[in-house]
Formats: sequence, structure tokens, C-alpha cells
Amino acid sequence: MPTKTAIVGVGQTGYRFKRTDVTIQELAQDAAAKALEHAHMEMADIDAFVIGVAPDALIGIDNVDRWIGQALGVAHRPQLRVNTGGTTGAAAAQAGYVHVASGMFRTVMVLAADKVSETPDAQWVLNTAMDPIYERSLALNAINMCSFQAVRQMSQYGVTERQLAAVAVRSRRNAAANPYAHLRDPITIDDVMSSRYVCWPLKLLDCCPRSSGACAVIMAAEPQAASSPNRPAWIQGMGATSNTIYMGDKMGPGRDTDHADWDELAIAAASAYERAGITDPLSQIDLAEIYAPFTCTEIAAVEALGFCAKGTGGAMGEQGMFDMGGPMPVNPSGGVLSANPISATALARVAEAALQVMGEAGEHQVPGVRRAVATGIGGTLQFHTCMILGDDA
Repeated sequence: MPTKTAIVGVGQTGYRFKRTDVTIQELAQDAAAKALEHAHMEMADIDAFVIGVAPDALIGIDNVDRWIGQALGVAHRPQLRVNTGGTTGAAAAQAGYVHVASGMFRTVMVLAADKVSETPDAQWVLNTAMDPIYERSLALNAINMCSFQAVRQMSQYGVTERQLAAVAVRSRRNAAANPYAHLRDPITIDDVMSSRYVCWPLKLLDCCPRSSGACAVIMAAEPQAASSPNRPAWIQGMGATSNTIYMGDKMGPGRDTDHADWDELAIAAASAYERAGITDPLSQIDLAEIYAPFTCTEIAAVEALGFCAKGTGGAMGEQGMFDMGGPMPVNPSGGVLSANPISATALARVAEAALQVMGEAGEHQVPGVRRAVATGIGGTLQFHTCMILGDDA
């Protein structure tokens, strides 16, 4: 049987476009120090480290994990680097969980950091993820591959641009109560609708920002977690899956999945739900922190997580189902549309879900949370993760 494992400490820096005042090592130190303080622990109490960082080209430092590890003082202790694109933080969290659940370590710090602003144009780096023969010459990138999803949702299910805009409005409204969020100014439907098109039908305010920042969580085995002065956020279940890297294989007739949907996330969620004993997600989960860098991706995610039927996510969101105070609050933190430090983004979803279970999410706390779900996506939408956090082991 796996060792019962919980998150007992969380640390985040503020997420901003540029952090010229600190190095990435100092960003990591800041998040680590905050997580240790929250957990009432010292660095000497940590048995192993999992560090999630982006490709070196985005940061401008070769083997940046070695420099971060040195800054944290991890000499003579195990250290593992993880990188799966946008899913990096969530994949690091899952690796951290396995470190503890396997019984190898009592405590593990999972840390992710990013300074996307270090490269003059991150999109040039991200574009190289696409196949150089079949896809890169078409200028396929992270933005238009998601715009294709929005187009498919419109065609398949009747999703409207105003329904997409409603996702952005809710995210910003929630972010206004989160001091760590990058974009905190409230916006209206008209603001979104009048913002310029980036790639139709996605407009500027349908898209996530480029952010810099760091996030850390401390995981502990049951004996240590049970003695924590904080209310532990127990990891009750997790799941992950992957799909083809080729975008062309995800679109068109005769495919196993439709690009409008996230059946891959549904597979990951089903695995996490089974481990956590969840049979009715809408009644057994209190909130969701979803990795949704574009408004259309959140619509696909709420359907894949079983909160509503396929094709209804846009309408349900427009009607307030996923608002604070609604049946299923989504991204109380403001989500990825309000802060996107790429390597740390998915770990921030885990951290925010943990804080909600701990009852320590501050002004954006959802009352009475007993169980939360956190998701991640990465690669060319090919990696999907799902983690369930709850107030009991």
C-alpha cells in the first residue's frame, strides 16, 4: 500500500511579467522559504527535492536546475528535474508524491520557477515544439492550436464568443482577490469582445499572460503530516495520460478523439477519481483549479472533469455554474488566464487547491472545502494530469 501523503506547506512569489530585481535562483529561494515557513520546517527537514523548470532556452541559463539546487542548498540530497512543457509543475508534483508514497522519503519539496521574460519572444522558442516537416512551416503554435479547438467547439456544440468571454471575466473577477495574480483588474464581456483578435476566434483577453514567478509545496508522509500544525491537504488520487504530439492527428474525421474535447483529461481524471473513490464529481468535489491558458480550454476541461455534459460547458459557464458561490467554483485564484509562469503554472494549481483544503486561501477562499481537484496540460496539448486533494487521508 502507498504511504499516505499530504501537502503541509505552500509558498508562492507574486506572479509578474518581469522580475528584473531577482535571478531565477532567488525566485526559487523566495518560494522555498515561504513554503518552509508555512510548514514550520527548516531546509534540513527536507529529504529530497523535485525541481520543475522550462527548457533552458526560455530562461537563458544552461542546466538551470543545477543552479536552483545550489541556491536551495540541496547538496548531498536527491534532486530530480522535471520538464513536460506546461504540465511541468503538475508532473513535478506527481513525482514528488511518488517519492513519498513509495516510502523512500519522509518529506519532499516540489519547486517550480520560471522567468519567461528572459527571452525576447517566448513564442519563437515554443514554436520549435512543433514538427519541423509537417507543422512548423504552417506557423502552428500554442495559440492557434487552441484557436482550432475553439473553432471546433463552435462548429460541434454551438459555443459562442460571448461564452468564451464569460470565462475570462470570471477569471479576472476571482484574481482581484488573489494578491499573487499577475492580472487583477476586473474586465467586462464588452472588454473581451472589443479586444483585438490574436487568432480567430480567440482575442487578446481570451489568452493567458506571460508571467515570471515561483511556487513550492512540501509533501510529507503520514506520521510527519499528522503532526503538522497546519491542516494537511491529503493527496487522495492522481492520474496522467498523454496523446500524440502531432496536432494533425487530433483533428479531422476518423480520429479517436475530437479536438473540441479533452478526452485525454477525462482519462486522467477517471484514474484520479477511482483512486479517490469519486463516483459523482459534481457532488463530491468542492472546487477545481484548472490549467486553462485560453478560455476555450477551460470549457473543454470542465466537461472532461465530469462537471457537465460534453457541449454544455460554455452555456453552463455563462449561466454562472462555475462562479464563486456557484455549484462548482472554478479557478478561485484567477487561474492561468490571470498568471502563467509556464513551468510553475501547473504547480500553482496544486498549491491553490491545497490552500483551499487547508482553509488558508485568504480572500478567495471557498467556504467549507473538503475536496479539490487540480489539473495540468502541456506539450502540444498532449500531456494531461489530474490530482485530488482532500481533508482526510
